[in-house]
Amino acid sequence: MYPMLHVERKQADFGRRSGDGAVAAIGWKGWAARAMNPGKDISKPTGGAGPNHPVEQVSLPEVHRSILVPVTASFWRKLLAFSGPGFLVAVGYMDPGNWATDLQGGAQFGYTLLSVIMISNLMAILLQHLSIKLGIATGRDLAQACRDHYSRPTVWFLWIMCEIAIAACDLAEVIGSAIALKLLFGIPLVWGCLITALDVLAVLFLQSKGFRYIEALVITLIATIGGCFAAELLFSKPSLTGMAYGFVPHLELLKNPEMLYVSIGIIGATVMPHNLYLHSSIVQTRKYEQTAGGKREAIKFATIDSTVALMFALFINGAILVLAASAFHWSGHQDVAEIQTAYTLLKPLLGVGAASMLFALALLASGQNSTLTGTLAGQIVMEGFVSIRLRPWLRRLITRAIAIIPAVLVIGWFGEGKTTQLLVGSQVVLSMQLGFAVWPLMRFTGEKSKMGQFVNPLWIKILGWTTAAIIIILNVKLLFDTFLPPAVLKAVYHFLGLPVPAE
Repeated sequence: MYPMLHVERKQADFGRRSGDGAVAAIGWKGWAARAMNPGKDISKPTGGAGPNHPVEQVSLPEVHRSILVPVTASFWRKLLAFSGPGFLVAVGYMDPGNWATDLQGGAQFGYTLLSVIMISNLMAILLQHLSIKLGIATGRDLAQACRDHYSRPTVWFLWIMCEIAIAACDLAEVIGSAIALKLLFGIPLVWGCLITALDVLAVLFLQSKGFRYIEALVITLIATIGGCFAAELLFSKPSLTGMAYGFVPHLELLKNPEMLYVSIGIIGATVMPHNLYLHSSIVQTRKYEQTAGGKREAIKFATIDSTVALMFALFINGAILVLAASAFHWSGHQDVAEIQTAYTLLKPLLGVGAASMLFALALLASGQNSTLTGTLAGQIVMEGFVSIRLRPWLRRLITRAIAIIPAVLVIGWFGEGKTTQLLVGSQVVLSMQLGFAVWPLMRFTGEKSKMGQFVNPLWIKILGWTTAAIIIILNVKLLFDTFLPPAVLKAVYHFLGLPVPAE
């Protein structure tokens, strides 16, 4: 007994000193067993998804723990080391799928729906924080945690649903980029869709150089979008008082059926399901100490990074709505809901020649940014759910083909006028999948057997489940309103005593 106890203490001390993740990967008892049985492989998991059960395959193995976090550095140097993943996630909250709902909300209702954008952003900050906790505390991304916990049929169902959601999100981004290329350079939409496939090569090249290069490109594109809309706000000269009042929630949001419908669309388009899988994986690119203190510090800095990045997303989504309100709402163009229409009207309404060009440039940056992160998410869910390991170029090519093929077919067959319907359809598909990502995230982070000392406290559980319930209910309502025949829809709403959505 004494030699074993001695080995256990020695290996536990080694793990605390080294911080290299080796002990955390198999647990201190595993290290003791390896010391006593050097020929035995004890690195395989024994089942479950708890913090003491290792994963067979780390998430994104080519970049896993590739960025060193200095142990004794200052607060700001550590924050800089952790900065990056939050911005990769934030691009999903400002992708072209959000533009149509933000434009419609601003054109129809002025600044009123700024409060909805703010609320949806706060929901996103909470959910991404929980995604960070799951990845750091368990060493698993959300897809791996689902594979460890659920039965094989459930895992395959969740994987297929997630792949459909990624394809739908990618579809919106391909269309957004193609629209921007046409507005800027006159390239037909079909050719624009095909050109977007080239960013697969960019991802492969940058990832081979190091994950920091991908983060740097994404942050540069976000800065481009932010700069474009900062200029647009100067051109549109919005009312600061009206904007401040718009961030205050109003009861009219619930009483006005049209306003409620657009609000649901904004929330549904804002929270992206694949971001929860993505964030729980890319936080593991940092090489932090694999101790309780090291993980707690990693969660803190990663949450700061995520929150700051999502505030940029709040600014950009709010800027789109404010621009639409300032340019269209009070000029008799309340029916503007298409990106192309907004582009055409901005120059004459604002009286600035650069307004339309900056709008299209921001759209191009938004579309390209989102496709970069979408291809990473595709790799994470395929490897995490079903352990299918493809070459990175092939995985990204498949993801892009699933998005490009329907876009090219619809545009080629029905014409370029159907792009808005494709964007709306992609958001409906995302709404269908969102609950299947939020539910397991809340469940796993609320279980002590999986999270250990990092389990959600009661107040986080209440906030999280309330957020999950709101998102699921609103998205079910959106699907309800989209697919039910008008007569049936009216009868159901009258029976429930609720206002009927605008036809």
